[in-house]
Amino acid sequence: MAQLAETYACVPSTERGRGILISGDPKSNSILYCNGRSVIIRYLDRPLEVSIYGEHAYHVTVARFSPNGEWIASADVSGTVRIWGKHSDHVLKNEFRVLSGRIDDLQWSPDGLRIVASGEGKGKSFVRAFMWDSGTNVGEFDGHSKRVLSCAFKPTRPFRIVTCGEDFLVNFYEGPPFKFKLSLREHSNFVNCVRFSPDGSKFITVSSDKKGLVYDGKTGEKIGELSTEDGHKGSIYAVSWSPDSKQVLTVSADKSAKIWEISEEGNGKVKKTLACPGSGGLEDMLVGCLWQNDHLVTVSLGGTITLFSASDPDKTPISFSGHMKSINALSVFLQSSQKVILSSSYDGVIVRWIQGMGYSGRLERKDNAQIKCFAAVEEELITSGFDNKVRRIPLRGEQCGEAESIDIGSQPKDLSFVLHSPELALISTDSGVTMLRGPKVMSTINLGYTVTASAIAPDGSEAIVGGQDGKLHVFSVNGDTLTEESILEKHRGAISVIRYSPDGSMFASGDVNREAVVWDRVSREVKLKNMLYHTARINCLAWSPDSSMVATGSLDTCVIIYEVGKPASSRITIKGAHLGGVYGLSFSDENSVVSSGEDACVRVWRITQQE
Repeated sequence: MAQLAETYACVPSTERGRGILISGDPKSNSILYCNGRSVIIRYLDRPLEVSIYGEHAYHVTVARFSPNGEWIASADVSGTVRIWGKHSDHVLKNEFRVLSGRIDDLQWSPDGLRIVASGEGKGKSFVRAFMWDSGTNVGEFDGHSKRVLSCAFKPTRPFRIVTCGEDFLVNFYEGPPFKFKLSLREHSNFVNCVRFSPDGSKFITVSSDKKGLVYDGKTGEKIGELSTEDGHKGSIYAVSWSPDSKQVLTVSADKSAKIWEISEEGNGKVKKTLACPGSGGLEDMLVGCLWQNDHLVTVSLGGTITLFSASDPDKTPISFSGHMKSINALSVFLQSSQKVILSSSYDGVIVRWIQGMGYSGRLERKDNAQIKCFAAVEEELITSGFDNKVRRIPLRGEQCGEAESIDIGSQPKDLSFVLHSPELALISTDSGVTMLRGPKVMSTINLGYTVTASAIAPDGSEAIVGGQDGKLHVFSVNGDTLTEESILEKHRGAISVIRYSPDGSMFASGDVNREAVVWDRVSREVKLKNMLYHTARINCLAWSPDSSMVATGSLDTCVIIYEVGKPASSRITIKGAHLGGVYGLSFSDENSVVSSGEDACVRVWRITQQE
């Protein structure tokens, strides 16, 4: 049996020049955000408790809790809204095609019976309001000529809907059924976000023209604005009201978040500018915010989520981050009695996690090059990108030292350290292998066939190279020369991964034809066969520290764990470990497997042996 013990969640997907809308449920103190095809539910006071919904067929753009906190409506780039249950089984209540293009915002009516959605559409249909149970339209929304970026439902009766967007307009509708009432053109650039105060007396719009305007909630007339004194110096992307309707939180491309006091008349003055952590780079632009209970939540373009205390904004904020893109590799090692997990995504981000605690920082590298292959031991990282270079980066605790880069002439396919003397490394490219000692190339061998995977033994005396033809070539290593000893044929597809067991007595290989094989290193006989339980290519493979178990991860989203001494049929299968496929695997101890994948999440699974 394998049970999910921890999830280190991905961060929200962001795009430059656009705000993102995060929402929450004050009752359970949880927030919702989207990444790829997933909707992530996170609890602000319990960061390792994460629930993920992955049933959309397209990228999800926005998600919101119903007023009673029991249902979630989420929308995607195809214009579809799905309504599903918050609890673990995420039962689907309804699915409606609402717009013909991407949905940018949606909101529930305060009674939970209607939903309004806005975004891109054909003709003039950029906004639609409908009944949550039947999908029937509840009004006509004329008046916009371009994409509608945000919409809001008045939280008190009489109901109103306000919309705003790329045509610089703010439109006000009365209903239900909703009809156009008036249009306001007070902004001179995209209007990015509109929100009603919780008491319904006012609403506010914020725009790329750096302004925030306040309106009467009942009539839609403009009554005030945010002061330009101490105001934002860049586009304002998002706004959120305090629960008592007296203050708002705004975030901007100028990398700052501000708390404003809103007077009865509707004018706003800055009460506090929040100092957001970060180095001041492009990544630190702020694109999303939420005021929930005592938490002020901000989201940066790089995906970092920062929590401030509303009652004590001077208190040091808590920040957590993670990956935004698919994680292609991970590595686990012990560092001063903590189990450290390093994961890398192809956009060049390497994140450090501590098992049991979660996020522990990003490894800042001088060269933020893209990463294709990655391996790590306690003192060193070795990475390769799409620039034909291999980089050896010293690790000093949580810091990266100066990288040494080695150009090996073509794109690295696979890389591995010699466990007992990590200065020795084997790199494979399409046409052959390269041996490195430290930053020096010891030898490069052209093998005359297409190489797809490679591994070097823990003691450095043997290497195995896997080919496109499904053959495993075993080499003995003497100094810097490789001598072919034998060719093993069992696989029926290109080899995708090879790994030696930690004790060096066995090795395991996996192929694109979904089969894995465990071999005895001395006799080169098959030790565990019929490992044919995946339904798609095997991407990654890992051994337990005591060499008794081997785990495989596949494009079919599953992780399968085998015991070497038992038949393959007594395996443990983790179904749906990662939406989109599993790309990284490692054991952190005899009873824990760490996995990562296309969904940009890292998960820790506890294994309990079946008697």
